[in-house]
Amino acid sequence: MYAFLLSTAVIFVAELGDKSQLMAMTFAARYNVRQVLIGITVATAVVHLASVGIGRFVGDRFTDNQWVITLVAGIAFLIFALWTLRGDELTEEEADKARRSTGAAILAVGTAFFLAELGDKTMLATITLATREGWFGTWIGSTVGMVAADALAIGVGALLGKHLPEKAIKYGAAALFAIFGLLLIIDGLGAR
Repeated sequence: MYAFLLSTAVIFVAELGDKSQLMAMTFAARYNVRQVLIGITVATAVVHLASVGIGRFVGDRFTDNQWVITLVAGIAFLIFALWTLRGDELTEEEADKARRSTGAAILAVGTAFFLAELGDKTMLATITLATREGWFGTWIGSTVGMVAADALAIGVGALLGKHLPEKAIKYGAAALFAIFGLLLIIDGLGAR
């Protein structure tokens, strides 16, 4: 249960202000919101299943040196904080693709999200979490966290339009990543 709750919270925060949220809002303007959420959920579940597999493999290889994984995870979260501050924007080309996509909505959204998430900070954060936590809870939690953040973006975007407090979201998410990172580094150094 801890892996589920932790990964839900971390991935929800990681997704705030991410380009995937912008894609979700763009697709929701074109397609039925339910179809967009189904496409996001399927793509996220597949990418995050691969992520926890990678994380589990790495975690198993360092069983005797968990402090190293904890230290590296802490450093990774500090990098995610900086990445979040740098921002993540949807390029005009990506926005055009989302607006012009044809075919089944679920397939179009799912394919776009699958490709966008490969190598994204949420994928890397999921890998990092899976090195230390249970794979199943991390997989389900990271999927729920991402879908919840994208659903929130769609809902808030529909209500507020372009008046989202982008800087507050960006700084808040970066601060939470930094706090997680520092706590992991302290834990890793203490376990040596």
